Amino acid sequence: MVEAPRASGAQPLVRRVWQALETVMDPEIPVVSIVELGIVRHVGLREDGRVHVGITPTYSGCPATEWIHRSIREALFGQGLAGVVLETVLWPAWTTEWLSEEGRRKLEAYGIAVERTPSGQIACPRCASQAVERLSEFGSTPCKAHYRCSACLEPFDTFKCI
Repeated sequence: MVEAPRASGAQPLVRRVWQALETVMDPEIPVVSIVELGIVRHVGLREDGRVHVGITPTYSGCPATEWIHRSIREALFGQGLAGVVLETVLWPAWTTEWLSEEGRRKLEAYGIAVERTPSGQIACPRCASQAVERLSEFGSTPCKAHYRCSACLEPFDTFKCI
């Protein structure tokens, strides 16, 4: 397989694939695309001419993985691309470092903490207070934990890997 970068000089077909992937929204966090979320690991062309897309779910047991695969196939089929090869890449594990800047902004506006402070503390996405408490190891989805800010009382989720 020949992997092509996402750069503007990439092959037109690969650019078209990236553009189509940017329209696929995460099913559990519908304000962010799978590209902004950083789960699209690579796009390439196989020697047989088929498109190859690698994705890393935010959580190895993510129940949305099949939905994401189906949505990718539909988005690419809409671009006239059939026979796409999808690969789930579990190593290295997904990390919030892979979020795009736009993805970070959208998640914080949605109420999901994506950053830790320089001291390593989780900060409230609403008021930035570090006075937070974990309410549950499991949040709205398995990849997130549920917290509450003691300052503004806002409940919020945060990705477990941050």
